[in-house]
Amino acid sequence: MSADEVLDREEAAHAQRLQRLGLDLPAGLRAAIRNERDGGIALWIPPGSFLMGADDEEARPSEKPVHRVTVAGFYLDRHPITNAQYARFVAETGHQPPKGGHPWTRWHGNVPPSGHEDHPVVLVSWSDAQVYCEWSGKRLPTEAEWEKAARGGVEGQRYPWGNDLPMEVANYEDDQGQTTPVGQYPPNGFGLVDMAGNVWEWCADWFDEGYYAVSPAVDPAGPAKGSERVLRGGCWHRDAASLRCANHYHNAPKHTVNSVGFRCAHSS
Repeated sequence: MSADEVLDREEAAHAQRLQRLGLDLPAGLRAAIRNERDGGIALWIPPGSFLMGADDEEARPSEKPVHRVTVAGFYLDRHPITNAQYARFVAETGHQPPKGGHPWTRWHGNVPPSGHEDHPVVLVSWSDAQVYCEWSGKRLPTEAEWEKAARGGVEGQRYPWGNDLPMEVANYEDDQGQTTPVGQYPPNGFGLVDMAGNVWEWCADWFDEGYYAVSPAVDPAGPAKGSERVLRGGCWHRDAASLRCANHYHNAPKHTVNSVGFRCAHSS
């Protein structure tokens, strides 16, 4: 199947999803677009409001209070950036490839680990992700955008698929012992894959423990400053609680680890 045929298939499927959810696609916009630089397909996430955060027994203090947030429509990559996509970026820009890690994460010069080309790239810092976004003409999503997309058009659920999390819907709790190819597990209601498990994903925002109490109601972009950036989605070796839609983690922008990657957003 050609790249154009794949895009047409994804666009048709996503248009049907939006229709089932009762969501309109604005005139002149496509349900799915392909980035010419990295070849990735991004899906339209419609504008609207949702309840952000959590207040149940698993919720961290920084996830409270639950508050209604409205975000503008945007596109989000269907899956995390893969080793193959990152290799294209490295080849074109001369950017330093990921270093170190286990054999399944270890690059050989500018070549990603053999057999793992379709796995999410890991061992990338927030700054690496930023440079990639600039190269591809995209950006990192805000954590509000990320959470809205993760919820898949359904409000109040714990995980992207509902309130239960069987092992067969995500890569977590060290079930596989490493990352898995993107798209190996079922998509959420917006057709996005790996929004829970596989790898943590960098978001644009600085982290602040008390930010939700003062967060703007429309298009919040996080605190103006901080020392750590937000991570979302959980990863291959963390427990189910870390995969909750509302859960967020945080780390220094220079931090690199074999369970952290990213996906890109694109404004309409």
